[in-house]
Amino acid sequence: MEHAGRPILKDFPDRFETERLLIRCPLPGDGPELFAAVRESYDELKPWMPWVEFHKAVEDSEASARRGWVEFLERSDLRMHLFLKGTDTLVGSSGLHRIDWSAPRFEIGYWRRTSFAGQGYITEAVRGISAFAFDSRGVGARRLEIRCDSLNRRSMHVAECAGFWLEGEVRNAEVGPDGSLRNSLIFAGLPEEHQAP
Repeated sequence: MEHAGRPILKDFPDRFETERLLIRCPLPGDGPELFAAVRESYDELKPWMPWVEFHKAVEDSEASARRGWVEFLERSDLRMHLFLKGTDTLVGSSGLHRIDWSAPRFEIGYWRRTSFAGQGYITEAVRGISAFAFDSRGVGARRLEIRCDSLNRRSMHVAECAGFWLEGEVRNAEVGPDGSLRNSLIFAGLPEEHQAP
């Protein structure tokens, strides 16, 4: 694969749009809006996302955004912030994580702000990011995965609505934020199965 050993040389856009969203890499200055979205959604995110504990102040979220920016440039992690098109309102975050450039294979993670629940924004984002990932002129993914806690029904619903297939369940695969052992569901998609949004 071209640039498989040096992914930092891979060129692809750092932003694109879907019907309602601007999806782009994190940038310096995103901290205040990221902090507001995480704090608003804290109670909903806490059972599934241990990283919420690291957003105790605006500076923590700004540092997180800047790390995301650097990692995107390095191609070591491709976090993407989801903004309501034409605004500075952060709807949530997604992106391509746990990257194996040799395949290339990626895991899509996602969360959304509580005030945007039930409106299909994350499914829209996952479909858009899948198209971005499978584009052979850019990222060139050959496999995408969505892994979620077997108890997280909303996350499972997004994976199914975005056209991913359930491949299996891995038992006692993760430790939840409450310290309990959790099972993980593995959904996957391949380029030939993907339908562009």
